[in-house]
Amino acid sequence: MAFTADFRWGVATAAYQIEGAVTEDGRGASVWDTFCHEGGRIAGGHTGDVACDHYHRWPEDLALMADLGVDAYRFSIAWPRVQPGGRGPANPKGLDFYERLVDGLLERGITPFVTLFHWDLPQALEDAGGWLSRDTAHRFADYAALVAGRLGDRVEHWITLNEPVVVTAYGYAFGVYAPGRTLLLDALPTAHHQLLGHGLAVAALREHGRRQKIGLANHYSPAWAQDESSPADRRAAQIFDLFMNRLFTDPVLHGTLPDLSALGGPDPASYVRDGDLAAIAAPIDFLGVNYYQPTRLQAPPAGGPLPFEIVPITGHPVTGMGWPVVPDALLSLLRDLRRTHGDALPPILITENGCSYDDAPGPDGTVDDPERIDFLRAHLQAVETALAEGIDVRGYFVWSLMDNFEWSEGYGPRFGLVHIDYDTQRRTPKTSFAWYRDHIARARRTS
Repeated sequence: MAFTADFRWGVATAAYQIEGAVTEDGRGASVWDTFCHEGGRIAGGHTGDVACDHYHRWPEDLALMADLGVDAYRFSIAWPRVQPGGRGPANPKGLDFYERLVDGLLERGITPFVTLFHWDLPQALEDAGGWLSRDTAHRFADYAALVAGRLGDRVEHWITLNEPVVVTAYGYAFGVYAPGRTLLLDALPTAHHQLLGHGLAVAALREHGRRQKIGLANHYSPAWAQDESSPADRRAAQIFDLFMNRLFTDPVLHGTLPDLSALGGPDPASYVRDGDLAAIAAPIDFLGVNYYQPTRLQAPPAGGPLPFEIVPITGHPVTGMGWPVVPDALLSLLRDLRRTHGDALPPILITENGCSYDDAPGPDGTVDDPERIDFLRAHLQAVETALAEGIDVRGYFVWSLMDNFEWSEGYGPRFGLVHIDYDTQRRTPKTSFAWYRDHIARARRTS
């Protein structure tokens, strides 16, 4: 195997998807609490009110991780649990919970990788403009400083933002995720303000010690033209790549804003101020790569609202959510990142990679998920090939440790290595759990 002894093996989760306890110990409302309770937003009328009850069952979940043999756990902190209104002093009970969690991880030899923002913006900040307002970037830096002030003596690895492109596209442009706005290309300022928040948060974290290792986690999807012989389709794929894969990376790694004229939307001069790009380009220690699937594009119909149109990818197996399974696209993505960014590319962590299937216990209680095992094996082979080619990948985090609240899809999709019975909260490791445990052990023996 190409994996080295210091390669990080981990699993990942997000606060709103697993914690529950949304009104306990002073936690404030997030945009997802509001969105879930608006009615008609979430499949089955589900909410994250209870989720996996991780807030109360975290010792059991840490024991599962210890049994799995991972040495890293990526989780997010709920901003409204720390700052109920998104500003002002910290809520001590909120930080107490994360302190217990961090200490429990360290006692088990598991390194915490803390994500500061995984989409659960305090509702009070959304009411004041949300990520459309640059003030939210400054509030985010204040929040980062509060968390680092409490946990920075034990947490070394920080991820500022998770998938800012999803917040911009699904949350503000198309309205399928919280906060549910439908601004289309007028949502583009939210991309810049999230990145500004990232840069300001990097500075705030650095103030709490120089040993911190800081990055952000972007969602990447290779853009395929429907017809490579069609200049119009190739152009559509290029514009999609600009939005999905360049807009949230070029400013961070190069301090430059890609040319957005082909994408449309408001003039960046209306929301980018002097000094912003320098703040965004504060040096980072790693780049988080979240990968699930490539995207196929064609030229849009005349008068369409976007400069590209997404079309289905055929000829590949699909997950339970209908997503094409294309491990080679992960390898091509890693190659493209190295080719595009060269020496500016920091070490890479695969901060999310996983799949949903309709997993259910059999008559004997076993949850057999061979498709997930095949998925993980193939994608880890892609990572191993990248390593053999000299691409600096330092870790791999499976999404997810456990089945959880899957945003607008509710509790239908199951991404976990651990099955959750949502009626009883019983945790049952799937066969993929045992496979991943064995893979980790084998990789360590041969490294």
